[in-house]
Amino acid sequence: MRVQEKGKETIVALCDKELVGKVLREGEMVLDLEKYASFYKGEATEAADAARELKAATSINLVGKRSVALARKLGLVEKGEIMKIGGVPHVQIYLI
Repeated sequence: MRVQEKGKETIVALCDKELVGKVLREGEMVLDLEKYASFYKGEATEAADAARELKAATSINLVGKRSVALARKLGLVEKGEIMKIGGVPHVQIYLI
């Protein structure tokens, strides 16, 4: 998990660790977790710590089954809002 503070905004990027460094493709869509690894790389974290950060975030980027499942459990995203790229769940959430 990586948390970035930008003024009043808090961006949380949470990615299942085994996916960092991979390139996911689905038709025309590409999610390059190799090129943008630094966006996701941060501290390994427990679910309780990640949940706390997700609840406080204004922008959330999630990649992977465990990461997206945590957001669903917290009620931050519904099943129909989840896209898959290369069979991997991915969600972007912007809280306005």
